[in-house]
Amino acid sequence: MRLVGAEGEQLGVISTAVALQQARVADLDLVEVAPMATPPVCRIMDYGKFKYIQSKREQEARKKQTVILVKEIKVRPKTDEHDLDTKVKHIRRFLGEGDKVKVTVRFRGRELAYASQSGYEVLKHVLEEVGDLCKVESPPKMEGKTMMTILAPTQPKKKPVPLPTKHAVPAGKVTKVSGESKEDTDVTSVSSNDQEG
Repeated sequence: MRLVGAEGEQLGVISTAVALQQARVADLDLVEVAPMATPPVCRIMDYGKFKYIQSKREQEARKKQTVILVKEIKVRPKTDEHDLDTKVKHIRRFLGEGDKVKVTVRFRGRELAYASQSGYEVLKHVLEEVGDLCKVESPPKMEGKTMMTILAPTQPKKKPVPLPTKHAVPAGKVTKVSGESKEDTDVTSVSSNDQEG
């Protein structure tokens, strides 16, 4: 096997027994890093430390990635204009947060007879209202008894705002304690006369 030392130096092609002995002398582990190579490549390293560093790298990679959710808004061809405006507000909020939105128009019974006309009108109205915040990722299409389109935000997803630290001043009622009136304060004060007795 080809052996790589603890500092990354090449130690050459040696037998397994000699490699294990060198690892024991260095008080480290012998780890096979490339089993498919000819000859296989092994490295002398602290395996526990290696796994720890690897898990930390994966943690950092997960922390930096952003998850884009697909939110779904369902409407009907006979959805009232004001209800549709409320749904449009929800769509605008979702797009503003950086999430994709799937807008679905559901048809029932006889509504399927004129689905292509009424469904496109509803989706066209929604697209006109939110066109400044999104681009159409999937154009309107029929899937069974539903017509759907997917909208993607034009701006990237916002990073979450960090929570305040432990040492931040808590929000509460702050009033002036000096003077005669102390009724609206949350702070209990102890005078020097009370401490003596």
